[in-house]
Amino acid sequence: MTASTPSPDAYLRTLLLCLLAGGLLSLLGLPLGWMIGAMIATGYLALRNAAAVPALARPAGLVVLGLALGQGFTRPVMEATAAALPAMLTGAVLVLAAGIAVAPLYRRLSASDGRTAFFATIPGGVVVMAALAGQAGAAVPAVMVAQSLRMALVVLAYPLLAGLLAGRGGGASPFGAALPGTHAPALALLLVAGAMVALLAARIRLPNAAMLAPCLLAMALSGSGVLPSSVPRWLVDAAQVAMGASLGLHLARDGLGGAPRRAMMASLVAGLTVSLLLLLAGLALGWGAGLPVAAVVLGLAPGGMPEMTVTAQALNLAVPLVLGFHLTRMVLCNLFVLPLWRGLAALGLFR
Repeated sequence: MTASTPSPDAYLRTLLLCLLAGGLLSLLGLPLGWMIGAMIATGYLALRNAAAVPALARPAGLVVLGLALGQGFTRPVMEATAAALPAMLTGAVLVLAAGIAVAPLYRRLSASDGRTAFFATIPGGVVVMAALAGQAGAAVPAVMVAQSLRMALVVLAYPLLAGLLAGRGGGASPFGAALPGTHAPALALLLVAGAMVALLAARIRLPNAAMLAPCLLAMALSGSGVLPSSVPRWLVDAAQVAMGASLGLHLARDGLGGAPRRAMMASLVAGLTVSLLLLLAGLALGWGAGLPVAAVVLGLAPGGMPEMTVTAQALNLAVPLVLGFHLTRMVLCNLFVLPLWRGLAALGLFR
């Protein structure tokens, strides 16, 4: 059986190990335990060419996650989130600044060119930064390795960190909302509607369509007071497993499998440095703006939007606030990262 056509045993083996690892970490009380366990389990198998994950696992998980995140956007929560827009814009600028500040360190450690270092250290997401790096003529594989390793570090470290901050009172905020009960027929219709809007959004090339379109649907329903059903916790946990398995497969095959050791070490050091800078920035911004500190730390985390927002959901933090921070950063990265690099390159930097 070739790697392109996994056997049914490979799918079953991957699923069972993901459930075992995720269930164990969840029982131990680790925040985001289902996702982290599935990521580690699938990565372990993938490095041995023994993993298989359905292609629809991640998009299906993102549809569920989008609905679960959007359901908390009642009208008062929307107003509180809108009031935090200045802090979100400040956070997005801080994220870009942290990446630019660490780029020379990555360049020196990896012996890469300036443009590769720039796109490797800006926390803009693996897919987005790889696409922008290709347009700029940077080394796309090196950028993907750096982005993937940093994301893995953040997924492993930030749930524990956010849990500690929330335990110290960081989760008290005006961003919580009372949700309706779970009603099976209405939930089924909501899931179908979420999948349909995700497909439509993908056709018009909406970024992160599988998550954002269902999230916008749930936001509209919740804000209008007509949300027919909440998304149960067990379904969100299942989405965590799907996302973690897909992430582990990606890291092993596309990020860690054949990367040069020097590039990996440079990526790890740069990722840790960016994470530390943004942790300090998140603490300062949260306290200075009077916002839930744990949520702001997650909002500035240099990881993927789905992973950080599901962390907030798992910890019962200010999910709309975290989502707002990451949406703002995503918009700024899509619009300004490439022009920013061109401007810096014209000044003799990051060529």
